[in-house]
Amino acid sequence: MRYKQIEDEPKTFVLIFETGDEIASVLQQFARGQGLGGSSFEAIGALSHAKLGWFNWETKKYDPACVLDEQVELLSLIGDIALRDGEPQVHAHVVVGRSDGTAHGGHLLEARVRPTCELILTESPSHLQKKLDPKSGIALIQI
Repeated sequence: MRYKQIEDEPKTFVLIFETGDEIASVLQQFARGQGLGGSSFEAIGALSHAKLGWFNWETKKYDPACVLDEQVELLSLIGDIALRDGEPQVHAHVVVGRSDGTAHGGHLLEARVRPTCELILTESPSHLQKKLDPKSGIALIQI
């Protein structure tokens, strides 16, 4: 992954992912390296593998809903990064398009880039903290 900071206020980056990069893990490493405590992002591109999930209210976990081991278009990726126990946590939703024109969407569990993913990330003015919500079982941003 290559990146460039394009704005100082608010701090804004362009990240260019390359073939083989796994988006969520690389993005988390980037956030840790830049000391980002809160940000939002959006991206487009293409993938060779996508694993999408949905939140199972009964188990309070994200279950795999769809695994695509084929070339797909990354039609939309949006999400945020917030701190949980001092570590950046990526939360993203994704829509991918197949060659037959069908689309699949859900919570991003895994995404492997091929050939590229272009992501714009904007830091929030203050750090965002996530805390486990006992009712939902999800780490939610605290305000």
